[in-house]
Amino acid sequence: MSGAAFLFLVFLIASFFGERGLIEVYQTQKKKNTLLQEKMGLLTEKRKLEREIEELKTNPEAVEKKAREKLWLMKPDEIVIIIR
Repeated sequence: MSGAAFLFLVFLIASFFGERGLIEVYQTQKKKNTLLQEKMGLLTEKRKLEREIEELKTNPEAVEKKAREKLWLMKPDEIVIIIR
């Protein structure tokens, strides 16, 4: 009987700590959820960038606005005031 109990104990320990044990399954599921959240964030950012690209392709005013923001471009008769 003690041999069967020992085998049961070994099986129980292996099911928790062994390869594909409950602990590893839990950690893998947690990592999967984290990666899915990251994927959703990246897809949202991708859609935003795709809309911005389309806007820049079709709207000359959007190109001018982006150039003013990123490159600090201005028209010859403009004065820019920087407030810190």
